[in-house]
Amino acid sequence: MNKDFINKNEWALILGGSSGLGLASAKKLALHGMNIIIVHRNRKSEMKQIDTDFNEIREIGIEFLSFNIDLLKEDKQKEVITNIKNTIGNGLIKTIIHSVAKGNLKPMVDATHVLKNDDFRLTIDAMAISLYDWVSAVFKAQLFTKDTRVISFTSEGNAKAWTNYAAVSAAKVALEAISRSIALEFAPYGVKANCLQPGAVDTQSLRMIPGYEQLIANSLQRNPFNRITTPEDVANAVYLLCKDEAAWINGCIIPVNGGEHLN
Repeated sequence: MNKDFINKNEWALILGGSSGLGLASAKKLALHGMNIIIVHRNRKSEMKQIDTDFNEIREIGIEFLSFNIDLLKEDKQKEVITNIKNTIGNGLIKTIIHSVAKGNLKPMVDATHVLKNDDFRLTIDAMAISLYDWVSAVFKAQLFTKDTRVISFTSEGNAKAWTNYAAVSAAKVALEAISRSIALEFAPYGVKANCLQPGAVDTQSLRMIPGYEQLIANSLQRNPFNRITTPEDVANAVYLLCKDEAAWINGCIIPVNGGEHLN
């Protein structure tokens, strides 16, 4: 296995990396020698499994930091960045991976609790604007490498209407727009930004969507390889985007679904 990032003192900052795509990306990058920082928000009851997963990453032999905080709060963000700066010495952040899944999945009509303005605001702030907040904060702290990769995760819900998905759909569209703007405006500083668009991945986040079983069934039917996307499929694409050879890929929305989008 190529240790592309070994002995470079380069770090991946993963926002929402305690499960799903973020965790799979952390494990993949660690296997190739990148040091890992995970910022997540989880209850005490969830920490047993999370600690097990985090220990697996530590055992790979890279340096590892984790922060269980509300990453949407500015004071906590400043706290974490100061801590990172004081801990990693002359190390720098090679990639920010945005894997935040915090939003409202409510119907627009015919329900006791319908989607409201505040639901849109919370969802878009958490799943889109937070990407810019963290990129801006890390940039101001001068923690980026000269060749940084910003990677976030969108979905087919960016263009398709799914029941109960309106707020998250709006957030994914905003996320893509913010990613493109980061790709343009931070380019002079060596930052490249791209969104990955996986197919349906059977994660905790997907299972929160009402009727997720039908989404999985549709993916199986449409996929040329007759299987759904796995977290490891997406983590492999994250790894590829972090390699030196991917330095000229910028401002893209990249399907990672085995060709599912073709049908």
